[in-house]
Amino acid sequence: MAFFDIEGYEPVWLSGLKEIRSTHGDRLGALVGKRLQRVHLTWFVDYDEWLPDTPVVVDFGDERLEITHWKFDEVSLTWNTIDPYGRPEWDWGDPAEPSPLLWRQDLYPELSALEGQVLQDVELLQSMSRDMAGRMVALGFVFPRGRFTVFNALDENGIEFTEPESYRKHSLAG
Repeated sequence: MAFFDIEGYEPVWLSGLKEIRSTHGDRLGALVGKRLQRVHLTWFVDYDEWLPDTPVVVDFGDERLEITHWKFDEVSLTWNTIDPYGRPEWDWGDPAEPSPLLWRQDLYPELSALEGQVLQDVELLQSMSRDMAGRMVALGFVFPRGRFTVFNALDENGIEFTEPESYRKHSLAG
């Protein structure tokens, strides 16, 4: 069964700046100059809230990046495996029940305000913590009029819209 029963999605867990950069750095850097279409988040209908355990899908049209943080320092970055348009909701394993999950793009006005803007930089943000979270790597997306960061919120995704603190920035904008 796929992760959270999301058809086609199988996370590949990585840890640490070096491993993430060597595996995905070039492809992340190639996003610079592309126009953001949408950011898709999973809405948990029963609880009327975002389900941060599931992937954040950052859609640039010809490339869709899927980000999932897990445990203290693991992140999965996959590409073009989730189709939030073709399957905007799913049954979480029980097709007889109404779907408790669906993809939404309108949860945060800060994300909606970035739609249509051209990406200026992708940053790998290395935690400067000296404890077990020290290998955490967040992803920052910088636009002309705003930014967002997808970070590890202790075993799930978190999103923030301000300049990140407590991270060392590693720009991927060639």
